Amino acid sequence: MNALPNHVLPKRREKTLRGLVGRLIGWSMFLVFVAAGCGGLLWFFATIEGPLAKAKVVDIPKGSSTFEIANRLSEQGVVDSSIMAMLGMIAVRLGFDVDPKAGEYEFAAGSSLIDVLRKIKTGRTLFYKVSMPEGFTAWQVVERLNANEVLVGEIEEAPSEGVLLPDTYLFARGGTRQSIIAQMRTAQERLMEKLWPARASGLPYKTPEEALILASIVEKETGKADERALVAAVFVNRLRKGMRLQSDPTIIYGITRGQGKLDRPIRRGDIRRKTDYNTYQINGLPPTPIANPGRASIEAVLNPVETEHLYFVADGSGGHVFAKTLAHHNANVRKWRSWLKEQREQQEDEDEDEGEPDNAKLLEEDIHETEVATASPPPGADPVQPVAVERQHSRFRVVDVAGRSVPIPENKPQPQ
Repeated sequence: MNALPNHVLPKRREKTLRGLVGRLIGWSMFLVFVAAGCGGLLWFFATIEGPLAKAKVVDIPKGSSTFEIANRLSEQGVVDSSIMAMLGMIAVRLGFDVDPKAGEYEFAAGSSLIDVLRKIKTGRTLFYKVSMPEGFTAWQVVERLNANEVLVGEIEEAPSEGVLLPDTYLFARGGTRQSIIAQMRTAQERLMEKLWPARASGLPYKTPEEALILASIVEKETGKADERALVAAVFVNRLRKGMRLQSDPTIIYGITRGQGKLDRPIRRGDIRRKTDYNTYQINGLPPTPIANPGRASIEAVLNPVETEHLYFVADGSGGHVFAKTLAHHNANVRKWRSWLKEQREQQEDEDEDEGEPDNAKLLEEDIHETEVATASPPPGADPVQPVAVERQHSRFRVVDVAGRSVPIPENKPQPQ
């Protein structure tokens, strides 16, 4: 066997190596083109309009795998193919190094695969809200949370009155009722931590808890935002002078303890009955708040306006007229009584025009829908404010002086 010359071997090796490199380059280019083609095909399918005819909510459970998410999207009709969805999910994981987030997602009609994947990648889950109006009692808050069908779990500990901040709170499906209570309590604590140091000087209460008690009374006294600071100022002035607050909502809370509404008017006996909360009978503040006050009422009692007013009475529009002296206050009350009498007579005339029977006994027993009661004041106290006492019947409208359901008068009484 003839051996090749030594100078021929390197040339053959070089030729073989070139061939191998060429083939590798060729295969690499082929694979690049294939990958690019697949990528282009994937992108094409990922950007075209999806099959959803209308918006739909899909729940992706916690801990779902890529395959499970892809199947769920396909089963719910969000994407055409679970294979395409899975490939997209893999691409998302490799490209962004972010796992899809669990939760409820709302997909718009015609959402493309890329739209779906982006939403899941960024975790833009669907949130629900529960709103707690200002002045809700702790019992009402619990009732509303228990009635919410999206929240889960039981409330482990009933909240104390006044420690929750009324607001609108967001939660995802699976959120617990107890977590909403915790959010409301934390929000109240943070608000008081912010507002209490900035309070006015010389206030007749020494702790944030006492401020919350008065704020809850202000909250229940008026539904008008522009009145809160003035109502708060009246109560602050009365506390400074050692006068009883004489607030109707405290009578009601002493009866109901915040569990529902009083389904009847305030009576003379209610005014005279001494409870821990009846500020017609007790000095100073009640032992606890009578509701959960909102931010505006808390701000009002911490920074009340400067005024000499000591009295107010309903004006027929949901608001009040204010007075500095008892004489002016009584004049406002007389105007209010006169308007009520005119309203009653007008109602009687309207009912007669509509053919209502003229029954003397009925008029005597039922038409007097409002009468003003004045309790005897304790020694050293000022006369009690008038409080509406109503008798309801089926033929006449009922006027509630102390509450907010009074018909708006055409010519409401004007303050002195």
